[in-house]
Amino acid sequence: MKIAIVKLSAMGDIIHAMVALQYIKKSKPNIQIDWIVEQSFKQVLEHNPHIDNILSVNLKAIKKDKLALFKEIKKVKSYSKNNYDLVIDAQGLLKSAITAKLLGKNRAGFSKTSIREGVASYFYERKVEIAYDANTIDRNAKVMSEPLDITISSQMVLDKEPFLFYDEENTLDEYLSKDKKNIIFIIGSTWESRNYPKEKFLEVANHLKENTLIAWGSEEEREKALWLEENSSYIKALPKINLNGLKSIIAKSDLLIGNDTGPTHMAWGLNIPSITIFGPTPVNRVYQTAINKTIKSKSEVNHYKLDKNDFSITKIPSHKVILMARELLNA
Repeated sequence: MKIAIVKLSAMGDIIHAMVALQYIKKSKPNIQIDWIVEQSFKQVLEHNPHIDNILSVNLKAIKKDKLALFKEIKKVKSYSKNNYDLVIDAQGLLKSAITAKLLGKNRAGFSKTSIREGVASYFYERKVEIAYDANTIDRNAKVMSEPLDITISSQMVLDKEPFLFYDEENTLDEYLSKDKKNIIFIIGSTWESRNYPKEKFLEVANHLKENTLIAWGSEEEREKALWLEENSSYIKALPKINLNGLKSIIAKSDLLIGNDTGPTHMAWGLNIPSITIFGPTPVNRVYQTAINKTIKSKSEVNHYKLDKNDFSITKIPSHKVILMARELLNA
């Protein structure tokens, strides 16, 4: 059996969906799994033994160049020559539903009431029903497994094997300490209101007194990382690294502390202890486990209309993060 999974973005959503792969392969060892993804997130999927082919698209390019649409349609149609028995749209957006339609005739995805862009459900032959405000990981697991007549329980998710993989080329092992615990800070995200203040990250690092490494992506995040490095003898800003390098350094760390954003969720995918700090986004996007903890601001979140002007994350006291971090580091 050949299936194609359409999950284009974003990084955290891709990671949350990937947990299903190990159980699909266990239940159907001979299944071929291809994954269609935005080019910028391809490295998240790379080296995973449960994925047979990673097929990239660049739909984001269409925003800048309308003619790129025809190039991308041609590319997706070429992928359809693989003759998939089933195409699963695990995204639930109109663009992903159209991508799925171009890939094959037998399509599955979320029902109209289970997604934000309900019109996408009209593109599917088989529809999966699950509340839009249900746990994000449960939603992904169900839409990827139910069309294959596989059940993935919450306990199975909790018992998962690490599912992010990387190669050792150009690693950053020289930044790791052999004498202190190694902590990764993820200081950025797509919205400023999702970012824990750099001053409070500084307080956390200076209280823990371990080897703290700052990962960054944008120039703005780089400036924050350098500011943190300049103001603490316990902090080092990492150089700019790709997603393979990020997976590698997180896999070798003792703890990750970060905002609700893709790189933070890598720790969960790697079974590395983590603290995810939430402000304007719902805390049930993740699984809380013995080693993967969350801290949420006091604001209430509407799953259907997130408030980008909710800066309540700035009110979370650093001592809450410090106490939880010490607990995890000493476990």
